[in-house]
Amino acid sequence: MLKAEDNPPLIWPAEKSIRDFVGTWWVAHTKSRNEKALAWQMQNKDISYFLPMHWKVAKKKGRTFRSLLPLFTGYVFFCGSDDDRLEVLRTNRVAGLIPVHNPEALVSDLLPIEILLLQGAPLQPHKYIKAGTRCRVIAGALMGMEGIVFRTARQTRLVLQVDMLGQATSVEVESDYIELID
Repeated sequence: MLKAEDNPPLIWPAEKSIRDFVGTWWVAHTKSRNEKALAWQMQNKDISYFLPMHWKVAKKKGRTFRSLLPLFTGYVFFCGSDDDRLEVLRTNRVAGLIPVHNPEALVSDLLPIEILLLQGAPLQPHKYIKAGTRCRVIAGALMGMEGIVFRTARQTRLVLQVDMLGQATSVEVESDYIELID
């Protein structure tokens, strides 16, 4: 188990946003449990990537363990040249590459996730919702975020979907802070 500081950064280069990445977007479908190792190798080769991660807390035999895990298991998003794509394939950590045919849509899906992670919001993986009620957050730290509302008995969550992968993540939101989008 890695210490927090031993994990790769969520975004490389760390001072940039994914909206500033230049080149062709790809989604690396990694071999099992290779997301972080691939991110480290991409960082060493100065390839721009986004690896959204979340904290998982588990208790075992009276001890508490915290692990930083990929939000979308098996996927790392990256942007670069054709040479960068070949370097990623040479790592032997990739099962396949998914070309991004609509990079604007992908960045639009990923940008709210980047913003929430950088703000320290506790995201967690969520089942992808094909149909639901779209809404917008109208107050608080998440103001302006759009997604799909999901309610449980105890909380309201805003689901942020990455359509290209058919995967999603969610964050807790106050039900008073959301409005329906027409």
